[in-house]
Amino acid sequence: MAENEMNAEVVGKIEVAPGLMILRVKPVGWELPDFTPGQFAVLALPGSAPRHPVTDPEEAPLPPDKLIKRAYSIASSSRTKEYMELYITLIRSGALTPRLFNLNVGDHLFLAPNIKGAFKIDEAKPGSHIVMFATGTGLAPFMSAIRTTFATDKTRRYVIVHGARHSWDLGYRSELATLSFQSINFTYIPIISRPDDEKPGWLGAKGYVQDVWTRGVIQSVAGFQPNPDNSSVFICGNPEMTENMVKLLTACDFREHSRKEPEGQVFVERFW
Repeated sequence: MAENEMNAEVVGKIEVAPGLMILRVKPVGWELPDFTPGQFAVLALPGSAPRHPVTDPEEAPLPPDKLIKRAYSIASSSRTKEYMELYITLIRSGALTPRLFNLNVGDHLFLAPNIKGAFKIDEAKPGSHIVMFATGTGLAPFMSAIRTTFATDKTRRYVIVHGARHSWDLGYRSELATLSFQSINFTYIPIISRPDDEKPGWLGAKGYVQDVWTRGVIQSVAGFQPNPDNSSVFICGNPEMTENMVKLLTACDFREHSRKEPEGQVFVERFW
């Protein structure tokens, strides 16, 4: 497979909100590799690919034949082989996302055949509850985890806390709310930081992701208090939320998982 070959095709594009989209791509002439929920794929387009018209112009043209590569966490189930789903936010001044947002169904792009990443949901302590904190498109790896394992794993509880500025920025909200309604083992807690912008009003949690922890919302909604003995915690999102959550959890005797600390209960994806 040539390095600059447009080896994948867009088979689905859902605009969640302005500047947010769910992109589905399938390989052309090859099969999707196996991966573990939490890992990422690399997408690319050449510098000659047109940018979306609402984005900022580039200061200088990029080499037309050189691929612009970026990594995106996978949102689809690892059992799905028909396509790969990515949840992407638009960086108006960026190099790649303005080009990705200009794609339509049937267009081609490059999808790296190797899936990478050490942020793996299956490294959670066996039998522990899975508690996931995300902002924005940091939700993607948790969607992959839920779609892959939840249907066959009835031995523990799953909780997703997802923060965004507005309710319309809460991607996958309908899917997660439905699952939460249907299953006693799954809890979805959306929270928004700008409730005053909502019309006619937002009835859910208000504030930031870390407020869900400090206010004891998980215990009141999911029925248990996460602690180092009963839960594995996964964090993916903006750096401020990530570091604040790590500090809060550390104060509650959680330890961050690493090679030096393999028994740690907190798993962090620092992709910014």
